[in-house]
Parts: sequence; structure tokens; C-alpha cells
Amino acid sequence: MTGPATTGPAATATPAPDATPDPGSDPTFQLGEQVFAQPCAADADSFCGWLHRTLDNQQAAQVIDYAVGLPLFVAAVVAAALVARWLAHRAIRRAVQRVVESPRRRGRLDFLDTLDPLQTERRAQRAQAIGSLLTAAVSVLVWILAAFLVLPELGVQIAGLVAGAGIVGLALAFGAQTLVSDLVSGIFMIAEDQYGVGDVIDMGEASGVVEAVGLRTTRLRAVDGTVWHVRNGEVTRVGNMSQGWSRALLDVEVAYHEDVTRVMDVLGGIGHGLRQDPDLGPVILEEPELWGVEAFGANSVVIRMIVKTRPLEQWKIAREMRRRIKDEFDRLGIQVPFPQPPVWVRTEGPGGDHGPDDDASPGRGEEAPAAPSAAPPRGEADAATEAVPVALEDRLRRDNPLA
Repeated sequence: MTGPATTGPAATATPAPDATPDPGSDPTFQLGEQVFAQPCAADADSFCGWLHRTLDNQQAAQVIDYAVGLPLFVAAVVAAALVARWLAHRAIRRAVQRVVESPRRRGRLDFLDTLDPLQTERRAQRAQAIGSLLTAAVSVLVWILAAFLVLPELGVQIAGLVAGAGIVGLALAFGAQTLVSDLVSGIFMIAEDQYGVGDVIDMGEASGVVEAVGLRTTRLRAVDGTVWHVRNGEVTRVGNMSQGWSRALLDVEVAYHEDVTRVMDVLGGIGHGLRQDPDLGPVILEEPELWGVEAFGANSVVIRMIVKTRPLEQWKIAREMRRRIKDEFDRLGIQVPFPQPPVWVRTEGPGGDHGPDDDASPGRGEEAPAAPSAAPPRGEADAATEAVPVALEDRLRRDNPLA
């Protein structure tokens, strides 16, 4: 006998789970979606269109275009970037080399090159610094353009990158304002040739010889050997004492009773003799000039004389001029004034005090009369003078218990 059929939940067949994977999580599917998403019409003027027309198969054309055409495109862009970078660097190097090796500009002789060969070296250093800056900027620009051409072909959205780069640049602009200011100031200092290595400059608190000029800082060495590092963004003024040419400035003081015309003739002869000197003459650019009476001092008449020299030679010329002026004035008896304080001579007797204008006192420039052989009477001033050491000795004994 057959029993009744079983009905209920146990008799219900459970459907098998679906084993088909999600297409969105399959890398192969994502790659195929990226490959076939690109349009490839037969009449398209592209590599894929040419393949479509040749193979008469759109999917095959798309696969070959993605597998072969994209690497070829990336390689072509990179090769073009390399060629463009090489050409730009070559042009910059040739321009720098032309500046370094050519002492003549546009058919005329450069005045500075005839005066000092160091100017040529300085101009070469400035040209090389600017050339290095330009080559770095060209390299960055070329590779940025190449990246903008390649990334969209690889499926990267550059709009987000550009927006992110703008945000990062804005943050850097606010956070590194001093750094940007230093770099910009350094670029203009080098381009405008405000100073260079070997110049003697005054930056306010720091002054000395320039040892290095960078885009961010300038290094100076003072006369006492102190090394100063100055940020270019903090420089508000620069005094260059050795650019192009220099000038030795001499203010010669003579006594009022001296003949000014005669003194000026003597100074002119000294300057002319220094100009003819075989050792120092070549560093003097022009004949020394006498500008005449510059000022009236308390004890002297000031006569100004200038000598135009090559850069950094003005101090040596000024020292040699002072030495020759002193020797010549001593030989000719020209008096150089100096402060002469009045001398009071005290004598005993009626009318013993004599001032500097009295007849009994020696005149200016004269020696006081010799003291008599006999000792003069002791006065109150002498007693007070002798009492000072005694009082000092007593005080030392009181302060020192070991004495």
C-alpha cells in the first residue's frame, strides 16, 4: 500500500545559488569595458579606423588599437618630449656659451672687458646661473605637457589632478611665502646683475665680499672674517662698491695760512706722478681730479681730490696717495693742522696766572720756556698732588687686611 504523498516545507526544493560572478568586480571585464568603450568607426580618421577598414572587424581593431596603438602613442609623446627638451637645452647652452666666449657685442668693444678681465668671468657666472635656471624650467614645462597628453589616454581624469595641484599650490603659496619671496628676489638679483661673486657690497647690517650668490641666500665675508648669510627676500637695498669702476676719495686738510693754490698744484703733481707709476698706474682709469675747497673746518681748510680706479683698487690707491702726500708736505713744509689745546703755565708772584693769550704764555706751535734749575716754591697744588698717593695708599691698607 502506498502511503499518502508528503506535503509541506520539507518537500519544497531549495533553488541552487547563482554562481555567476559580478561583472563589475572582474578585472578582465573592466579591461574589456575600457577597450571597447572607445569608438572605432570604419570611416574614422585614426589608427583604429584604419584597422577596422583593413580587418573588417571592429572588436579586433579595438583590441589591437589598445594593445599596440596606446603604447606607440605614449612612446611617441615621450620621444617628442625628450627631443624638445634636448633642443631647448642645446639652444640655452649655445646662448650661454656665446655670452661667455664673446667679449664683443654687436660689433663694439665692451668697455668693462677692456678694463678688467674679472668682469668677463663675472658675466660668465651670471649667464651660467641664468642658463641653469632656464634649463630646469624648460624640463619641468616639457614633462608637464607630456603628462597632460598621456594621462587621458590611460583613462586618468586630469581635471581632478589640475584641481588638486591648484589647491596644493595655494597652500604652498600661503605656507611658504618667505621661500617664494627669496626665490623671486634671487632670480631678479641675478638677472639684473645687482652684485656677483667677488664684489664688495653693503646690505645694511651685513657688508663684505660676496662669496656665493644663490636663488635663496647670499653669502658675505666681512673684513674681520665673519661669514654672513642673508636671505634675498630680506634685502631692501644694496650698495655695490666694486661694480664697473671705483673711486678713491681724499679730503686733504691744510692750515689756514697755507696758500690753497700752491697746495692744489702740489696735490695735482702727486696725482700725476702716481698715474705714471709703472705698478699702480694701470689700475688708475683717468687722471686724478681736484674738486677744490670742500669745507672750512675748525682748524683747517679741506681740499677734495678724487682718483677713478678699477674695481676694488680704490683703497690701495687711497693709501698710497696719503703716503705720498705726507712725504711731499713734509719736504715742502706744508703744515697739516691738528688740534692744539691751550696750555696754562702757573708761576709764583704777582700776576702769576697766565692764560694762552697772555704774553707770558707760549704761543701756538711754540715750546714752553724751560723750567729754572732751582726748585720753585711749593704751592697748594703741589701739596695736593703729593697728598693723593698717600691717601690712596692708606685706603688700600684699610681694604686689604693682609697688608
